[in-house]
Amino acid sequence: MAADNIAAIPLIDLGDALMPGAPGSAEAARLMRHAATISGFFYVRNHGIDANRVDAQFKLAAKLLDVPPQRRAAMDMRHSPTMRGYENLGAQTLDATARPDLKESFYCGMAYPADHPYVLAGYQTYGHNQWPEEVPEAPAQCEAYIQSMLGLSRRLMQLLALSLDLPEGFFDDTAESPMVTLRMIRYPAHPEGADERTFGAGAHTDWGAITILAQDSHGGLEVQMPDGRWVPATPMEGCFVVNLGDMIPRWTNGLYHSNPHRVRNLHSGGAPRYSIPFFYEPDYFARIEPVPGTVAEGESPRFSACTAGEHLREMYLKTYGMAAKDDAPKAAMA
Repeated sequence: MAADNIAAIPLIDLGDALMPGAPGSAEAARLMRHAATISGFFYVRNHGIDANRVDAQFKLAAKLLDVPPQRRAAMDMRHSPTMRGYENLGAQTLDATARPDLKESFYCGMAYPADHPYVLAGYQTYGHNQWPEEVPEAPAQCEAYIQSMLGLSRRLMQLLALSLDLPEGFFDDTAESPMVTLRMIRYPAHPEGADERTFGAGAHTDWGAITILAQDSHGGLEVQMPDGRWVPATPMEGCFVVNLGDMIPRWTNGLYHSNPHRVRNLHSGGAPRYSIPFFYEPDYFARIEPVPGTVAEGESPRFSACTAGEHLREMYLKTYGMAAKDDAPKAAMA
């Protein structure tokens, strides 16, 4: 990786910071604060997730996205009350000024029990998954991966609290029944002669709290810096790319950033690119308002207070152009 990209997207070693009170926690939190006030992006290594689990998830992603088209159509995410299942090539346009995104996806979430209060209430991201019978191992394997990512997400939120000079467990109460989404994505090679409005994923910010991204070796993710430059988030062996979503600026009164990013599969030699983002959002009723120390005395907060569910619903309505709230799910995916 070029030196300027290392400076732009810092690398945080979690080897001595994986447990509450660990000796490396203060340094990891310091580096996180630096990244969060610039781009909201950083790499993590020695994160505690076994490489074999990540490799197996990429193999599973390929199998899920190779399910025959007619079977995929029957499990289109539009048929799911929780927006789980398949998303076809070109079905999403993350940048309204660009062409439809050149990617296809499979979405799933945590296996909440059917009698969980949030499942019974029909809140988005809680409950129903769609699974193709052609890949029988998918439910158990995805749930195991989700639980691994959930543990890492909760630790990153603890380090985020330390970075804000808050108690390490400040956000713990918001993680009781989190909203999480696991997405497995395949990008075809970038078309020859494509214009400047063609992307695998158009420029966007993520909606939630934290995204943990596993990407294959091809690269293609680009991050916009505050000065407008786009820099590559080049894959690093054994590392995840972590970025902060739009809830974090609301929680920090704009101190921490959620920067735009995009994808162009330009470097794969014609092969598809796979990526696996895990989107962590707190409990549906977690209060999102400026944390202590982020609003100066005599000033007003930059963002109105809301719950996590209200925030995601607002983003869903904005992004998908829903005219009437009654037509939209009760919350949104990242």
